[in-house]
Amino acid sequence: YFHFAADDSLTRACLEAGVVAIAYETVKLSTGELPLLKPMSEVAGRMAVQEGAKYLEKPQGGLGVLLGGVPGVLPGKVLILGGGIVGTNAAKMAAGLGARVHIMDIDLERLRYLDDIMPANVQVLFSTPYAIRKQVQDADLIIGAVLIPGAKTPRLINREDLALIRPGTVIVDVAVDQGGCVETIRPTTHRDPVYVVDGVMHYGVANMPGGVPRTSTLALTNSTLPYALALAEKGWQQACFEDSALKLGLNLIQGHVICRGVAEAFGMECLDVNDFLTGSTQV
Repeated sequence: YFHFAADDSLTRACLEAGVVAIAYETVKLSTGELPLLKPMSEVAGRMAVQEGAKYLEKPQGGLGVLLGGVPGVLPGKVLILGGGIVGTNAAKMAAGLGARVHIMDIDLERLRYLDDIMPANVQVLFSTPYAIRKQVQDADLIIGAVLIPGAKTPRLINREDLALIRPGTVIVDVAVDQGGCVETIRPTTHRDPVYVVDGVMHYGVANMPGGVPRTSTLALTNSTLPYALALAEKGWQQACFEDSALKLGLNLIQGHVICRGVAEAFGMECLDVNDFLTGSTQV
């Protein structure tokens, strides 16, 4: 997972090295599914609730809220920004714990789908800046689950919005490796995962699935093996020429930017990938 659009130094280093970079996160099927990102998104979405619940505990610096509540006490509120694979899996976990779950997205068809499949303690809301600012005010756990494949994540919560959030609330921004959807988020590690800004706990681990390597490795290899075999047997040019999904995974080719999201992030020229696969451009 390169996530070039969020990392200028990595992008320039790979361009200078002249590598052919196929990014797992931009391999895309005709259905719109991201088959190599999906398993890690499933892991990260589920972990977001697990980690968030832990840091909501008072000894960890959180509000001291049990997400599932108990009879006579309201369950905690989980606000999920984004209704894709990460958001859906986070909602499943949070709902399973008994939390009050709110999912926000800008895709009405996706919201209708989620409304059909989710249990009664999950509510779907159309996302606007005003609606987000209103929802964060009483949220106990906020999960950033926004994705624009190959591009930097749009900012949904600004620094000044933290004044609306109660001290002790936990933010888990799964999108941190693509820049994050929270202005105050920065990448952290599993050894030192959290920090506090204006009283709000921030969890910014950029490789969340690395915390459960056994599960993550098995899930990822199940998906990557067919693509790895194709590359090994045919070489990258022939494999990408024959497989449109794999072709979309090409981000950099020997010093040239091929992915539009990466090019736009850094103001670079974006070349046509087909030129490299048909021989029109000298590589």
